[in-house]
Amino acid sequence: MLNIRLSVLALTLIGFTVTVLSGCSSTPSDPTAAWAPEKIYREARDESSAGAWDRAAMLFEKLEGRAAGTPLAQQAQIEKAYAQYRASEKIQAIATLDRFLKLHPASPGVDYALYLKGLVNFNDNLGLFSFITRQDLSERDQKAAKDSFESFKELITRFPDSKYSPDARQRMTYIVNSLAAYEVHVARFYYSKGAYVAAVNRTQLAITDYPGVPAIKEALEILAMSYGALGMEELRADTLRVLEKNFPNSMTPPSSKTTAWWKFW
Repeated sequence: MLNIRLSVLALTLIGFTVTVLSGCSSTPSDPTAAWAPEKIYREARDESSAGAWDRAAMLFEKLEGRAAGTPLAQQAQIEKAYAQYRASEKIQAIATLDRFLKLHPASPGVDYALYLKGLVNFNDNLGLFSFITRQDLSERDQKAAKDSFESFKELITRFPDSKYSPDARQRMTYIVNSLAAYEVHVARFYYSKGAYVAAVNRTQLAITDYPGVPAIKEALEILAMSYGALGMEELRADTLRVLEKNFPNSMTPPSSKTTAWWKFW
């Protein structure tokens, strides 16, 4: 009887082992495991062409590891960054580009990597409700814009003849105008709240840091009004002279009273 029981127990344990092993064998396998790097690249490009950016990024990442140390791996890394950018994965895209620039400083793709990094920050999403608030680049947090400017600046400094540099220069001009407009936007807000010293500080910052941009005219107007509100008539007169010299026939400084776009009364 004892031997029979031991045999039954042994058979039970064997069955359990088989079950466990069969359970392990059911783990999903990697369908790309037997693919050559070239095939992975073709599939990733096909996914990109179809707009399946998440799938494309995943395949480029596999290719990056599979073809490590080759030019194809570099290509995969930078195309992965683009796929992440198109998939609205800004943080991941920037991290991928930073890694590429650190690992491959002499790569022929460095100019594109810098351009793409600038583009990712330039197109930083305004948020789900930006279409309701009509918020633009001059009215939002400026960190992304400044980061974008620095990437474009590095691009045109290091690679002035790159095919990406002309567009980068145009975007830099837009960013500078927007950064100045942001300072004026804040100054206008302070003035409307009666915080005239703060308004003076912000307009002076715009005038000093962004000379020659379109927003400077309004900055000078707000500066003159703020000096007037503070009773600093001499400084107000000086500011108006500068305004008239740089913007002849300038209109009278605008009223601080504004109406929100969503009000109809």
